[in-house]
Amino acid sequence: MSSHTFDQNLTGRKTKRRFASYANIRTMFFRQASAYLFLLPALIVFIVFAWMPIVQSIQMSFQDVRLGQEATWVGLDNFALMLKDPAFEIAWKNSLEFTLWSLLIGFLFPVMIAILVREMRFAKGFFRIVYFLPTVVPIAIAVIIWRFIYDPDGGVLNEILAQVGIGRQLWLQDAKLAKPALVAVMTWAGFGTTALIYIASLQDVSQELYEAAELDGATPFQRIQHVSLPHLYPVMSLMFVLQIIAVVQVFTEPFLLTNGGPGRETLTPAMHIYNRAFIRLDMGYASAWSVTMIVVLLVFSLFYRLVNSRLTSDS
Repeated sequence: MSSHTFDQNLTGRKTKRRFASYANIRTMFFRQASAYLFLLPALIVFIVFAWMPIVQSIQMSFQDVRLGQEATWVGLDNFALMLKDPAFEIAWKNSLEFTLWSLLIGFLFPVMIAILVREMRFAKGFFRIVYFLPTVVPIAIAVIIWRFIYDPDGGVLNEILAQVGIGRQLWLQDAKLAKPALVAVMTWAGFGTTALIYIASLQDVSQELYEAAELDGATPFQRIQHVSLPHLYPVMSLMFVLQIIAVVQVFTEPFLLTNGGPGRETLTPAMHIYNRAFIRLDMGYASAWSVTMIVVLLVFSLFYRLVNSRLTSDS
């Protein structure tokens, strides 16, 4: 074969490879474009109903915005007024106490339920459904049910306590009992979803590990301690952050059950934002509170992620 023919063949092969690569790139482009086209409606909805309100809230926090009036720029006046507001300390103190009560009452409860369901030999599907049912109950119906349970005169809970010689308790009217009572409602309403996440995570654990532990004579508690819990730690870390973020933003339960009372013992930042925005119609001041809540939760999330990553790397 002459050198000229060889060069022609080599050039032809390069040209075919170039066209093949162009065809692959074109195919990938159309596939990606079709995927983004399918995502476009959801992306538009997310931008319109999530990001745009956040951007507008940030803008409004620097303005005096009242319905029916033209917005005026006031700089940091809303934030300065917020720091002087007596409700600022009360609401954030209540939010911290709600968080502590939530971690005490509700954080480990879904973990225990998930582990117990995992250890069951029979009727696992039944108990998964039973524990998830409170999640699908509408919050308005749940509040009515809990009002009957907490009723100070003829409530179910006081009737049960009376059978063991304990006097009548004012669950939603007593300042010492209102917060744990509300946290119990929030735990009941949300632990089903969290427990389902933990159960799904435990499904990834190889059955051979449990069988090997049983052959080695490990007790159920030892299997939980050395097999189940180490596998759940990463998920528990994530759920810890999500639970705190959710509790800090809690609104529905205090609003419907106590309306911030007794006094201001259950007033939360979200409730105060609602009162200022939709009762006093002071949108600028309410936006300043909203931006502050976003910053607080963002700083907490970043700080926790930094600390958790360092602890994980050290271990």
